[in-house]
Amino acid sequence: MTCTTRITVPLSDVGAQISPRLFGTFVEHMGRCVYDGIYEPGHSEADERGFRRDVLALVRELGATVVRYPGGNFVSGYRWEDGVGPREERPVRLDAAWHSTESNQVGLHEFSEWAAEAGLEVMEAVNLGTRGVAEAADLLEYANHPSGTALSQQRADNGRAEPFGIRLWCLGNEMDGPWQIGHKTADEYGRLAAETARMMRFIDPDIELVAAGSSNHEMPTFGEWERTVLRHTAGLVDHISVHAYYEEAPGDPASFLASGVGLSRYLDDVAAIIDDVRAEFDIESPIGISVDEWNVWNQTRWNEIDKPRVFTGDWPVAPRLIEDDYTVTDAVVVGSLLITLLKHAERVSMANLAQLVNVIAPIRTEPGGPAWRQTTFFPFQLTAAAAHGNVIAVEVESASIATERFGDVDAVDAVATIDGDDIALFFAHRSLDEATTVAVTVPSRLDGLEALVVAAPDGADRHTVNGADDQPVGPASVPVSVEVDDDGVSHLTLTLPPLAWARVTARLVA
Repeated sequence: MTCTTRITVPLSDVGAQISPRLFGTFVEHMGRCVYDGIYEPGHSEADERGFRRDVLALVRELGATVVRYPGGNFVSGYRWEDGVGPREERPVRLDAAWHSTESNQVGLHEFSEWAAEAGLEVMEAVNLGTRGVAEAADLLEYANHPSGTALSQQRADNGRAEPFGIRLWCLGNEMDGPWQIGHKTADEYGRLAAETARMMRFIDPDIELVAAGSSNHEMPTFGEWERTVLRHTAGLVDHISVHAYYEEAPGDPASFLASGVGLSRYLDDVAAIIDDVRAEFDIESPIGISVDEWNVWNQTRWNEIDKPRVFTGDWPVAPRLIEDDYTVTDAVVVGSLLITLLKHAERVSMANLAQLVNVIAPIRTEPGGPAWRQTTFFPFQLTAAAAHGNVIAVEVESASIATERFGDVDAVDAVATIDGDDIALFFAHRSLDEATTVAVTVPSRLDGLEALVVAAPDGADRHTVNGADDQPVGPASVPVSVEVDDDGVSHLTLTLPPLAWARVTARLVA
């Protein structure tokens, strides 16, 4: 059975400009993200520095723009000095956050050089768990001060005469969480973040700072945490963070597929709090929302099964942690979350898919073996490649789907972007069992139409994954018919199978 979805693209109603930083990612010293992920010196694809060329090629293909580093929970116990200087002299440390051993063979110098080669802007996080103002100031001076001080000279002695010039800085990580090393109350963290921000701005006034918001929308302190932290830091920080992970609850795939609705409500709540605090303190400078961790993640399995097993016994180097195998369903949800981020481009200043390699990641590797694209790679890559310019909020007439968490939601979620004469349409089809004919009205003639769909291959189900030996899921071309009426309005028609994500691109013709 096939239903019809009608979408109108109002070209005269152009919305917010899309920041390239909306397509960021995240590399944490956790599991096999760094070691046996981007860095594996013994691999046949390793370059002279030990970084895998095949992984680097996939990172470039993914099209990410920003990379948050080095954590995450890891940063709350990290001593940045351990990762600079001669490698043979670097200390080996216990990483209490992830119950593993950190070799420190990759640090600020190595990672920044790799990130530059990958085309990624580094978003550096400072430790406000076990450390504080002085250590953050030292790291900033080491990284960004040109010359003439002990720390800038130390950087030069370590092989980097020029400053790293890092503009983006996170003031700690998830400090509201009782699992976090150095967990603090909102007042404790807010005051420390303000003191750190003030000191860092004394050293480099051109930096951008991100205050740590709530770890998730369901935290019991959500809302009050943001208000308290912003009352301490408003006027000192440029962004406040949102972390958002989604998983499928047993017997409730509909709510999982509607995760974008949950993210939308989360972002709206944070935006309202920002507006309240800015008005309360008469703050003129904007405060953006940095969704600096988001993804699909089976947290229940991690917390109830994997974590108790991993956090006992030995302290391994680069253990396998949360290496979720992503399904077609997960890919559609990731695509729908990207649609939500685009819809909120006016308030979302940046967003980082967490993480980049192996750890709940779009890219997977095997030690000594291949690297491959997970299903979630494709909606991210295709969106990052085409979503430029400005957002257009489309009008959707769709069947509805009942969900336990969010009530009735549209079966099809959609957004459009426009950049000069280039237009892109993005769709997430949430129905599990019914195809839909999508009829799109665009008030312009179109040329160069292309439609790509990510869905389960013929004969496969929604749980299909891409593995090391077989990658059946990828974007496929689908036909699009176009009729142009006497007024020069284009009427596009395409069919989306059940549970699918799609991108349509075209050029406007005068």
